[in-house]
Amino acid sequence: MKRIDAHQHFWRLADRAGAWPPPQLAPIYRDFYPEDLGALLHRHGVAATVLVQSMPNEADTHFMLDLSERYSFIGAVVGWTDLKAADAPQRIAALAAHSRLRGLRPMLQDLDDDQWIADPALAPAAAAMQRHGLCFDALVLPRHLPALLEFARSHPRLPIVIDHLAKPAMQRGPDMAWLEDMARLADQPQVYCKLSGMVTEAGPGWTVEQLRPFARHILDLFGPQRVLWGSDWPVLNLAADYGAWFDATGELLAHLDETQRQAVLGLNAQRFYRMD
Repeated sequence: MKRIDAHQHFWRLADRAGAWPPPQLAPIYRDFYPEDLGALLHRHGVAATVLVQSMPNEADTHFMLDLSERYSFIGAVVGWTDLKAADAPQRIAALAAHSRLRGLRPMLQDLDDDQWIADPALAPAAAAMQRHGLCFDALVLPRHLPALLEFARSHPRLPIVIDHLAKPAMQRGPDMAWLEDMARLADQPQVYCKLSGMVTEAGPGWTVEQLRPFARHILDLFGPQRVLWGSDWPVLNLAADYGAWFDATGELLAHLDETQRQAVLGLNAQRFYRMD
């Protein structure tokens, strides 16, 4: 079984010029490099990762692509470019020339316009992504889901994955609006969802039982063939260590058969991101 962590980050604070994370988030307010993650991957039998952007600039993307050339466990990179730029198709083509680039991610959760993703001006960029075999990572909050649905319906051939379950409020049970919006997106066959970011949203003191209804709904809606497991490391460190989340995942997937667990823990990411 090839386990793949479908969502992790590296960063250098010197490159972030006062951007997130702030000093108050002490567990993640430092540099994070592949050397920091490698031992954790080995300990838990994770063979490869998907390295995801954390800054809305192409310099961050080139930083990640450079790391992917030097560390073989980085199997795919999800980068950033301005998808509404006049030359977006050319920018996408240039980035896609790198063998490890597999997707792009606008940081929708940080944008003032909740309808940004539904803008028809994104059509040239979406078409370029399809031409180059790229996927779209959706960093969204629940309020963005209706607009994301419009985007998905407009681009049915563009593979889309929702990061972190769209970050629903996890201090109580699943909200009906979130459930209904996620169900509509799950009806789009090209839309997937990442089982990631849950413990950070739940916060300190989280329990598996607190996470279970959210994970179960995602698995029921998308099916085990369209759910990707990810750690969201090192953001994960705000609420748990890698091993605690890995063990919790085992409990959340315990009701699945072995083939289904293998799909969630690696095979789906391998297929979605076209990883070797």
